[in-house]
Amino acid sequence: MDLKLLLFFALSLLSATRRSIAGADTLESVPDLQREMYQNIESYPCVRLLNLSGEIGCSNPGLRKVVAPIVRLNHSDEDLSYPSAVLLPIEKLESLFQRISKDVDFAHKIAGVLVESDGHPSKSTGFSPDEKFPQAAFAPYKNHNYEWNVDGSGIMLNHYNFPVFLLSPQANAIVQELAVKNAEEPDSYKVHVAEFDLVMQTTKAHTQDSESCLKEQSCLPLGGFSVWSSLPPINISSKEPPKPIIMVVASQDSASLFRDLSIGAESSISGLIALLTAVDALSYVNDLTELKKQLVFMVFTGEAWGYIGSRKFLLELDMGTAAVNGLNGTMIDQVLEIGSVGKGLDQGTSATTFYAHAGGNSSVTKDMLEALQSASDSLASDNVKIKMADESNPGIPPSSLMAFLRKNTTAGIVLEDFDSSFTNKFYHSHLDNPSNINATSIAAAAALVARSLYILASGDKQVNLMSLNSIKVNVSLVEELVGCLLSCEPGLSCGIVKNFISSSNNCPNHYVGVFLDSPNTQSPEYADDVSRFVWNFLANKTSLVKDSTNSCTSKCDSVDEVCVGAETDGNGRCVVSTTRYVPAYSTRLELKDNSWHVIPVNSSDPMGSVDPIWTESFWNTIGLRVYTVQSSTYDRLILTVGVGITAASYIATIMTKAFLAKAVKID
Repeated sequence: MDLKLLLFFALSLLSATRRSIAGADTLESVPDLQREMYQNIESYPCVRLLNLSGEIGCSNPGLRKVVAPIVRLNHSDEDLSYPSAVLLPIEKLESLFQRISKDVDFAHKIAGVLVESDGHPSKSTGFSPDEKFPQAAFAPYKNHNYEWNVDGSGIMLNHYNFPVFLLSPQANAIVQELAVKNAEEPDSYKVHVAEFDLVMQTTKAHTQDSESCLKEQSCLPLGGFSVWSSLPPINISSKEPPKPIIMVVASQDSASLFRDLSIGAESSISGLIALLTAVDALSYVNDLTELKKQLVFMVFTGEAWGYIGSRKFLLELDMGTAAVNGLNGTMIDQVLEIGSVGKGLDQGTSATTFYAHAGGNSSVTKDMLEALQSASDSLASDNVKIKMADESNPGIPPSSLMAFLRKNTTAGIVLEDFDSSFTNKFYHSHLDNPSNINATSIAAAAALVARSLYILASGDKQVNLMSLNSIKVNVSLVEELVGCLLSCEPGLSCGIVKNFISSSNNCPNHYVGVFLDSPNTQSPEYADDVSRFVWNFLANKTSLVKDSTNSCTSKCDSVDEVCVGAETDGNGRCVVSTTRYVPAYSTRLELKDNSWHVIPVNSSDPMGSVDPIWTESFWNTIGLRVYTVQSSTYDRLILTVGVGITAASYIATIMTKAFLAKAVKID
């Protein structure tokens, strides 16, 4: 029990009687006393990540909690008199970090940062903590100075030796009130402080890069599980020659300065929702087995951190592992990636417009463009337009297709709602939430993709307009998926998700997380909620028999079958579907003897030489709380007065003793 607790306990004894008389609850235990003293604040931390070069993100500077008075900073050029927990609005954060990087004296007075979550005052200014060319080192062209992300500041990739927390909307008022009290009563003996508990294990172990922290086991690699599925299912035992593959790609992960609020509505979950909706639309087409090409849908995770999902998938293809059983990398003919498609209506016209960014063999991409244009023509009544991206662009925008092009294995198109730069002003920001997208735009993209795929997979076969018009997307499904995957209400407790999985958290978060499972498993124990939902959704939609009554609890007897929906009640259904998990972590990592090791660059991995190998530090606890303490000035005053009283008492005692001794002698 610390000194503050003892002092407060003594004071509480004096006030307990008054509270009892007034009918209030009394403090009956130390936990009651702690709750009375401390107020835990709901918030979202910026955490410590590492790569081969060093550290990024935030952490306490030492091994102890950081305690500092709360000071509201209205302007980033204001001065601080002492180390403070700075409270400021989100629009001031970038300028604050810029000043910290230039002003050493000011930086030393930043004990911690509290960011208000009142939203952004102006949608026109934007807030993107990523770089202007995210992950430029992976681009298959040399112009790495191009600004795809005009609003990017790069602050999320810097190293901060102090804690940073984003306050929840409920916590804003609490902390703001304490900051006001500190400002109004600067000479008061009471000071309202914030206590930051953000001690990273890598700080304790003095491991400041991925290789050293993996060796000392103070961190884990970023990663998770990607998912792929074929429509119709691939007959692995068939002796027929395999069909050329059209691969449809989307990403399920995003990033943010605040790890637990990596929402990614526009980038990249709008593309994921469009993919799932397109699969749903195509699943009702009757003649899929007659198509000349095989449709394969791929949902990558970890793309925001070195394209680890797509690169690991391509490596698994090279190795022919069980995770890609049924696929042949040499048969991938075309790649269609669905990127950011949630703002197609934000072009100032009534049309929903998308842009095709092409890369690779021009004859292949020409066929794809023609298919997209034919699909667009069939959607004329819905005013869905497709345009070729500007030729002045240096190449394709940041996307998974970069990994395919660097392998020189195929050609493809990235479908986006922008031409030369992102329309998303909140790329990789916690502000990229459902208000940043339009469900109608996503539905239009899904319809465009579904019809284009049918045209491409038909090969030379002429597709009539009636057949195309029969392929319709379920707009209600789009709206439901937006609510499920991008908000807490209903969140992952929504009906379509509950049909397949039991989620661990109602609020979806699209941060990739760390890789915990065995790299070789097809029944991952630690796959995140979104990966498991995507796997079940795709397995169900791409299955031959959707109303199967053949029950299962985890696995099915046939190698061609998978068990769908087993999580919800332990009574899933066996369906014929080619749906697989693919481990996603850096291709330059190897798990050996229960420990991760960095391995040399593989010649078959052209991106390996620029792979940062991202890891996340361990920690014991993460927390933020506020409470009131006496100011140090008041403490010194009390000490001075106490010393004075003690000295005066000593002198008085000596004088009294001398006086009494003299008086006794006289008597």
